[in-house]
Amino acid sequence: MNSKLAIGLGLLALVLVVPTALAQAAAPDNEFTANGWIAIGAGLAVGLAGLGTGIAQSQIGAAAVGATAENEGFLGKSLIYVAIPETIVIFGLLIAFLLIGKIA
Repeated sequence: MNSKLAIGLGLLALVLVVPTALAQAAAPDNEFTANGWIAIGAGLAVGLAGLGTGIAQSQIGAAAVGATAENEGFLGKSLIYVAIPETIVIFGLLIAFLLIGKIA
């Protein structure tokens, strides 16, 4: 089995199983309120955005360092390409703040 596939399936299981188990353990009489689901959604928005950004930046950063090593003129473009995926985490945080605002 491919190691990336195994890691992906493990993360998927973690994302699906752990919130459900925590929700059932924390809720009285197996009732889980809408606020709990909103909190889980906010956590998933930030966590998955960060995971996707980390994967993207690992590939982009390696290519940017290689391009800069070949030609120093690519440094400015490389910095822009490395900074672009970081906006995805900011969008994830924005969604989390909007969701948490519905709880209060």
